Amino acid sequence: MRYFLFILVFISQFAFAQDEIYFNNHTLAREKVWVDSIYNQLTFEEKVGQLFMVAAYSNKDGEHVKSIDKLVEEYKIGGVIFFQGGPVRQAKLTNRYQAKSKIPLFVGIDAEWGLSMRLDSTYRYPWNMTLGAVQDLKLIEKMGKQMAKQTKRLGLQFNFAPVLDINTNPNNPIIGNRSFGENKERVTERALALMKGIQSEGVFATGKHFPGHGDTSTDSHHTLPSVTFSKERLNEVEFYPYKKLFKEGLASVMVAHLNVPSLEFREGYPTSISHHVVTNVLQKELGFNGLIFTDALNMKGASNFKQPGDIDLEAFLAGNDILLFAENVPVAVEKFCQAYTDTLFTDERLEHSVKKILKYKFRAGLANYKPIDLNNLYEDLNAPEYEDLNYQLYENAVTVLKKEEKQFPIKNVENEKIAYVKLGDDKNQAFLSTLRSYAPVTEVYLDSIHLVMKELKSYSRVIVGFHKADGAWKKHNFEAKELAILDSISRHNNVVLAVFAKPYTLLPINYFGNIKNVVLAYQNNDIAQTVAGEIIFGAVGAKGKIPVSINDFFKADTGLTTVKTDKILSFSTPQSVGMNPKILSKIDALAKKAIDGKMTPGMQVLVARKGKVIYQKAFGYHDYTKDTKVTNQDVYDVASLTKILSTLPNLMLLYDKHKITMETKLGDMLPIFKRTDKKNIHLKELLAHQAGLQAWIPFYQSTLDSTKHPSKNYYRKTYSAEYPLQVSENLFLRRDYNDTIMKRIAESKLLPKKQYKYSDFTFIILKEYLEKTTHRSLDFLSYNNFYKPLGMNTMTYNPLRKMDMSLIPPTEMDNYFRHTKVQGYVHDMGAAMQDGVGGHAGLFSNAMDVAKMMQMYLQKGHYGDREYFTDKTFEIFNTCAYCNTGNRRGLGFDKPQLSGEGPTCGCASMTSFGHTGFTGTIAWADPQEELVYVFLSNRTFPTATENKLSKENIREDIQKVIYEAIVR
Repeated sequence: MRYFLFILVFISQFAFAQDEIYFNNHTLAREKVWVDSIYNQLTFEEKVGQLFMVAAYSNKDGEHVKSIDKLVEEYKIGGVIFFQGGPVRQAKLTNRYQAKSKIPLFVGIDAEWGLSMRLDSTYRYPWNMTLGAVQDLKLIEKMGKQMAKQTKRLGLQFNFAPVLDINTNPNNPIIGNRSFGENKERVTERALALMKGIQSEGVFATGKHFPGHGDTSTDSHHTLPSVTFSKERLNEVEFYPYKKLFKEGLASVMVAHLNVPSLEFREGYPTSISHHVVTNVLQKELGFNGLIFTDALNMKGASNFKQPGDIDLEAFLAGNDILLFAENVPVAVEKFCQAYTDTLFTDERLEHSVKKILKYKFRAGLANYKPIDLNNLYEDLNAPEYEDLNYQLYENAVTVLKKEEKQFPIKNVENEKIAYVKLGDDKNQAFLSTLRSYAPVTEVYLDSIHLVMKELKSYSRVIVGFHKADGAWKKHNFEAKELAILDSISRHNNVVLAVFAKPYTLLPINYFGNIKNVVLAYQNNDIAQTVAGEIIFGAVGAKGKIPVSINDFFKADTGLTTVKTDKILSFSTPQSVGMNPKILSKIDALAKKAIDGKMTPGMQVLVARKGKVIYQKAFGYHDYTKDTKVTNQDVYDVASLTKILSTLPNLMLLYDKHKITMETKLGDMLPIFKRTDKKNIHLKELLAHQAGLQAWIPFYQSTLDSTKHPSKNYYRKTYSAEYPLQVSENLFLRRDYNDTIMKRIAESKLLPKKQYKYSDFTFIILKEYLEKTTHRSLDFLSYNNFYKPLGMNTMTYNPLRKMDMSLIPPTEMDNYFRHTKVQGYVHDMGAAMQDGVGGHAGLFSNAMDVAKMMQMYLQKGHYGDREYFTDKTFEIFNTCAYCNTGNRRGLGFDKPQLSGEGPTCGCASMTSFGHTGFTGTIAWADPQEELVYVFLSNRTFPTATENKLSKENIREDIQKVIYEAIVR
């Protein structure tokens, strides 16, 4: 039986192999027929025209376009290489030129790190030097595939990549970041991965710059660089990646303009026009039979040697197939005709190159050419999945070169006081924002180095960010002044140096002994800055290895791994957690609808899934004057979210320590209730709003005088020991008024029976209980127990005591109590009368800090390396204790509606929980989908009376979009 099965398998495999052979032979036969048919129709001049690929631009005027038209129509050129411009403009020109061409044109582009190397409005990937730090080659191959899809969508057949130069000269002015590194194996592995990705999508890759431009100190765009290595050295090192890629099917090679005496005996003779280099070495010795391009013939390394026309002919005679960036095709064609007459080349030589060109045109699908579809071109070239791969690449590239053992990444942020100092002249917002997502970080400005050094003494850590513009050929050097500042700071402080520039930037640093931690991010864009910040705080583990050596300090392949801190929020893309970004983008339209409809002046929206923040945006303005835009760092009055963000977690701590149970009675919790009808209310009933308490009492009304203004019996305009409770900017309440609040609650009437009735009394009572039990104020408890260790930079009571008012959107124009614009003071009147610290209201925060607390809940009391309370405790508080009576509430948390209207979209799981707030806020977590959703706004401004935000279901509709975006 086993033998019989073996025979069947063998027969099936043989049949498959035969089919494949038949298919390949059939394709080759069709190819030959097409190539021969086209070739035999061409005149001599038309054959010569196929050799030229001229420069085209989509950002030049009509005269340029007409000049290309003429070359296509009259000289039958074989292709164009596009340079600067935009994708839609280029696509239109490509369609135009292809329509005028007798034979479909080759269209190529230099897109080493994506189309954005040449075109605006297109996607940018990391430089090759950055990819040199990536150890997962599958990611680089995937990048090649994505680049090829974009290239193909734009009607291109060639991407002049990968760069195979081994950059052994740190001062190389033209290669540098374009190289994968200084090690031949590293360069080869990554170039091969990129090539495979590009060619897997039917786009031709081009290895460059043969025979090797990596150890030059001049730029061939301006002069002829020299490479003085022996033939043996070139064969062993510079040729190494070419030989490997040739075996794997590299489609084409670009020959550089170099002076290489060991390969060309004629002094100062460019390799690009050397017959020995192009024909004997490249084709015969190395066995390359693909297409051979010259480097651009307008470059001074070539054009200084011979005039246009002469240089083209010389390059062809050397053995090149395609003459790139020919400067004067008409003159060149004349030169070719004369050379043919003079028998300087044969029909066979011309046929060799032209038929090879036609063969590759057939393989590129140009025998069945179709114009570029302009519909959705921009969207297709900037698809959201490209961002996901970019995050992965930087997460694998950013390199930790040096670290303090057990002190890096920074974990115990409650024990740290961290400063940030910026060096360099480029943007740093994403880095600073990311740092502040994990800990309070103070930016210290370099006004005076002496004053800075004095200020920095009080900080436990100083993060120094060096930010240089993200341009491959721009200078990334430290200025002498900056090196001196770095030296001074590192000698006196515990420094984390984060460098957002090429690795060679580190060369001038003579001593790293005082710099405790070094993080190399390679480039200065938002993703690199975000990932570097995450690595510093352990939200992402470092994996990269530097691809070049930095003197004797860091040899190539140096890279320290760091372990990701468990259960800490990081940043990524929707695709990374199984969500559709196109659907998620509908949130933007809902936000616009709310702002345009004046349901709220502005808002913040955050979505996290599987521990990753994948959507975080700010919309609108602080108010309707539109003077101040909302940012993600702004701090909103979160209203009733205070209940679950402050009072509840502190209560859970006491429960976890067995200081209280669900059966504990209110009379035992607080003596003021001992002789009231509320003494036997259980904590469980209290938390579930099942205790029969009134909804609220407008305490402020009894403190107003006959004119409905604050009475002098209760208030003063200035602070004093007797009037310490600040209600607004110039309004202070009597110190004993909290006793009145508690007394009125104790004396309030109970409902006829215990049934669900949402009441602020619950959390006013629990605040009183927590403070009496711990002998600490609630704001102190919350800060020390949660906000400080969780690295919450913004969540606080009374924010004006910690931050500038410009960061806080106003909540209302109060014309009934405080008679002022309420901004930076809690909107809730009862909480305001408790010095801004209420159990039911009073907190201010941005969305990120709210998300941290919700993520901690989602992880059942765990965040980072810390357990705040046990899983069991969380499960108890997240229980819907009275669902059988129609009460949806959990024990402190709100829960999804059981029927009819409720706080959610109706699509959240029944395990989900959260809360909403009067000012237009919601914080919701869903364990089943591992989701956190935060919405903050000031819908109460300028007046709180009409809640259009709620009537239009904006918060719920956004939540619905979030669930729709989950890829099932």
